[in-house]
Amino acid sequence: MKRLSLAVVGADHPNKDGPSRRFEIAMCVPGEPVYLVPEPKNPVDPRAIAVFSARHIQIGYIRAERAQFIGGALQRGGLAAIFQGKARWGATVRAHLDGTQPTLPDVSDSRAFDWPPPGSEDPDWWPDEEWPD
Repeated sequence: MKRLSLAVVGADHPNKDGPSRRFEIAMCVPGEPVYLVPEPKNPVDPRAIAVFSARHIQIGYIRAERAQFIGGALQRGGLAAIFQGKARWGATVRAHLDGTQPTLPDVSDSRAFDWPPPGSEDPDWWPDEEWPD
């Protein structure tokens, strides 16, 4: 697993200064760099990985279950990440662990984007197929 999309959570928590995380996520453009920063002194989780936009404003954290894996990759070097897109939980970033420059995933891969689509609050919602008459 050298290339993956990662959920960025905690977007509803306030930043200590500057714009809110949700506002900064709205300002992010798919493909621009993001910075993953370990927080070993984080009182809640010493393995926490903060995510900062290209403007160095925090947009959230890598999900806890991925933080240890990503922290190890950061220590080994060669990890690069870009903003992938907004999501209802916060955002998604794309990371390459092999030292290559990350690229956005193919848009035909529906797993790479927020699902269910915006406007649907039902996680079991699926669009009806359109059959020819």
